[in-house]
Amino acid sequence: MSTQSDCDANVTAPVKSPQAPAVGAWAKAWRRTLVLRWLTVAYLGILLLFMAFEDSLLFFPAKYPTGDWQPAGLSFEDAWFNAADGTRLHGWYVPAGNPRAFVLFAHGNAGHLADRAYTARMLAQDMGVSVLMFDYRGYGRSEGNPNEAGVLSDARAARAWLAERAKIPERDIVLMGESIGGAVMVDLAVDGARGLILENTFTSVPDVAAFHYPWLPVRMLIQSQFNSAEKIQRYHGPLLQCHGDFDDIVPLEFGERLFHAANEPKQFVLVHGGHHNDDRRTEWRRAIEQFFSNLPK
Repeated sequence: MSTQSDCDANVTAPVKSPQAPAVGAWAKAWRRTLVLRWLTVAYLGILLLFMAFEDSLLFFPAKYPTGDWQPAGLSFEDAWFNAADGTRLHGWYVPAGNPRAFVLFAHGNAGHLADRAYTARMLAQDMGVSVLMFDYRGYGRSEGNPNEAGVLSDARAARAWLAERAKIPERDIVLMGESIGGAVMVDLAVDGARGLILENTFTSVPDVAAFHYPWLPVRMLIQSQFNSAEKIQRYHGPLLQCHGDFDDIVPLEFGERLFHAANEPKQFVLVHGGHHNDDRRTEWRRAIEQFFSNLPK
């Protein structure tokens, strides 16, 4: 039989809720799950945006009339031609008197050919070669929108125009390209060329993209390849290549790997202190001059 004190103890003793700790733990777990879900959704959104805007992340065209389209001291002929799909393209043909070579020049992924007037002067006036530089689709006065297949097709149309204008076989043209333009010229060089000159060029777009976006599975996502490391193995003509050791857009290692994949004869010029968009250094200009002098007839 219970005593009064026992009854009082039973009545007044506090009762602890066994559910309180469980509710708190559940709330914390729910918040963690919610955060993880939002992070996952955001990451997937970034992947989708990367895939949807891939070409916009790779190509940065400037359109006519932006820029200087009548550069002082440069005489040129407007070249108009069509790509295989009918896209109308534009270029500048800069002739040299009694040229020792005919050069097809492909610029990088930003701007347009009017930004490269200094290159046309260097080649035609200083090096004594005739040059056609052209704008990819979507650049300058060229129609359309750029993508890998289209840009490579544009280069082939430009080469055909130059061969017809110079009255020479396409294989007798020297191909020269900077950055992504180098990748475009490597693609053409597979067909054969009198020479190949590459400036700050890479092994492939996925290699460079993985360097800049290490937190994204870009190799699985990206469609544009420009796989120069594979293609250059099928080129067997003279190669001159340069790269700056301070290049933070296309790091030196990608240029070196591309060079190692190439066949002989080849020459690599390391530009000490060189960045991706620097003006051409004296040692590089001398190497280009010597390259033209040593080309097989």
